[in-house]
Amino acid sequence: MNLLFAVMIGVLYGAGFYLILRRSFVKVLIGLILLAHGANLLILTVGRLTKGNPVFVNSGTDATAFADPLPQALILTAIVIGFGIQAFALVLFKRAYKTAKTDDLDEMRNTDLSS
Repeated sequence: MNLLFAVMIGVLYGAGFYLILRRSFVKVLIGLILLAHGANLLILTVGRLTKGNPVFVNSGTDATAFADPLPQALILTAIVIGFGIQAFALVLFKRAYKTAKTDDLDEMRNTDLSS
């Protein structure tokens, strides 16, 4: 199970970095989304994957068999922050596309907006 998560994290990070390096603003936005999902999976994997065990531990029991609630809380926070960043990037893309009439980042850099 950990190997599957490691492979998926690598695929998400690889695809995210590849898309961030593209010229299209839409592909950059999709790359940011993939990186956020990869980071969430990484945090989940670091927090010990346990199947079917509750998070609460009674006194006198071995705590290593139970899931750690802190990574789950961090993932919820990361999801909310990720949605905020994605919403901001989407509005930024819409405004930049309306102004420059293109989604190519190189053409946006060369556009003269003073006219």
